[in-house]
Amino acid sequence: MLSDLASVYAENPALFVGSIFVIGLLIGSFLNVVIYRVPIMLDREWRAQAADLLQPAADTEPPVPAAPGLVAADAGAKFNLLTPRSACPNCKAPIKSWQNIPVVSWLILRGRCAGCGTKISMRYPLVEIATALLSAAVASHFGFGAAAACALWVTWALIALTGIDIDHQLLPDGITLPLLWTGLLAAVVIGPVHGVALPVSPQDAIIGAVAGYLSLWLVFHAFRLITGKEGMGYGDFKLFAALGAWLGWKVLPLVIILSAATGAVIGIGMIALRGRDRSAPMPFGPYLAAAGWLAMLYGDSLINGYLRLSGIAH
Repeated sequence: MLSDLASVYAENPALFVGSIFVIGLLIGSFLNVVIYRVPIMLDREWRAQAADLLQPAADTEPPVPAAPGLVAADAGAKFNLLTPRSACPNCKAPIKSWQNIPVVSWLILRGRCAGCGTKISMRYPLVEIATALLSAAVASHFGFGAAAACALWVTWALIALTGIDIDHQLLPDGITLPLLWTGLLAAVVIGPVHGVALPVSPQDAIIGAVAGYLSLWLVFHAFRLITGKEGMGYGDFKLFAALGAWLGWKVLPLVIILSAATGAVIGIGMIALRGRDRSAPMPFGPYLAAAGWLAMLYGDSLINGYLRLSGIAH
């Protein structure tokens, strides 16, 4: 069955790309749930742990309000990626199946809740479209096979991490660590595939994971010793380690240069155009994610192009 599917997609690459585009829309809808719910799930978990530690003072201390940007949920209610059913945050009306079709439902409803008319953020269809387009780009670049499957998983994880980090300056271990371990596992089980960027050899994956984590860890502590401030979080170390596990250590300099340059340009632009406070923290994860995705697809071309421009390669 799988061989028949592979032959069909091999003979019709446009069909493969189109199929992945549709799947990407569905995955994008799920990623919207992940981006919204995972921080709430973590907040509830941390509060439960804190309540256990502070149990003797529970009767005398007032309840702690929900963290900024998070929705306080009933501590006794089950809350995960599947439960409860999605509902309007304003009128609490459950979202029906026809109202949850990626992009299409948002357009039909004209970006508003069917029950109360509350505006629905445009970010939901944008995440769905972005996931579909990036997934299609991966399918077109790698073609049908294990490399495409790996690259799709990396792409979807990076999109989820980007959304969460933008909202909460948080890179959850529940996403970064599976991304890291699957990169190492793919290197062992699948190994390097000729002509594609991932997976890499087990040696390159292990060195990449270690180098990715330690390089940012050292920068973090050096910056803290010099300035007395923390320039980034441990989630950034884990994300960089995951990219190293998937792409190998040789691509890490390109990733950090691209992410730092992009972050600097956007940061300066926000300060100049929007008057952003220079001391206000900015999430670094989205820049790492974008740079890692570009390196995954175009790393060799970018490196070779730089070498040709600099006269190192002919």
